[in-house]
Amino acid sequence: MGAADRLSDLLDEVASGGRVPYLGAGVAAMAGGDQPASPKALCAAIEARVRAPKRASGNLWSVAQYVEGRRFRRTLDAIVQEAFAARPEPGPLHRWIAQVRPPLVVDAWYDGALLDAAGAEGRGDWGLVQGVSRHGEWSEIWTRAYDAAGNLIGEEPDPAWQMLIYKPHGLIREGHAYLISDNDYVEVLTEIDIQSPIPEEVQARRTGRPFLFLGCRFDDQMLRTFARQIAKRSAPGHAAVIEGKLTRMETRFLEELGIERLDLPLAGLAEALAATA
Repeated sequence: MGAADRLSDLLDEVASGGRVPYLGAGVAAMAGGDQPASPKALCAAIEARVRAPKRASGNLWSVAQYVEGRRFRRTLDAIVQEAFAARPEPGPLHRWIAQVRPPLVVDAWYDGALLDAAGAEGRGDWGLVQGVSRHGEWSEIWTRAYDAAGNLIGEEPDPAWQMLIYKPHGLIREGHAYLISDNDYVEVLTEIDIQSPIPEEVQARRTGRPFLFLGCRFDDQMLRTFARQIAKRSAPGHAAVIEGKLTRMETRFLEELGIERLDLPLAGLAEALAATA
């Protein structure tokens, strides 16, 4: 079976609810627009406003920590909110997921295109649970959940939702929270191995289902850590669409998790989605 045919089969499994789509920043790049669509691009947007020291330059989490430490959180907030102020139309994968409504979608980038696509369907049978920073919080909180209308319902999602969108790094949009600086992540990384920051409903819905990683690169330790822990205790048989040469750490990560790699351009998803439809 060729890689394109294999991708169509994997998407069929997503549509039937048997496989969990895990979306990286590359999916946002497919949609176009002016929002940053990679950690590198967002880091560059921050560094264009605040010059970071050489030891931190190029690393999103370290640069964000430098700005937060030297210019305070409100400066960092202003920069990233401006970077994500444009709201491009959802891309083809966002719209397709909103239509087929798998039980669980992991959206590991900061944009809200998938939420806009789900909202455009006009159905109230879905919701969002997102990671939150404890910056300024007085309680031990990991997540907040919102219904399809955008109403905050508490810390945990509703098990009755047909589709649950999980944004572990949060959402850069007015009224929402996100994790971006080293400070934001320190407690999450301390607890994530025992799964405390991952909502119980997410853990329940991943059970018995392998993942399909789309638009993800695993050349950053933070991204590998989250993917590893979110996929923990799910079913074997993961797959990933990653075009081109892998780094040594990416190769090791795919081997560690037993991820089948399809060397295909993400742009080829449009044809596969048409075949699935």
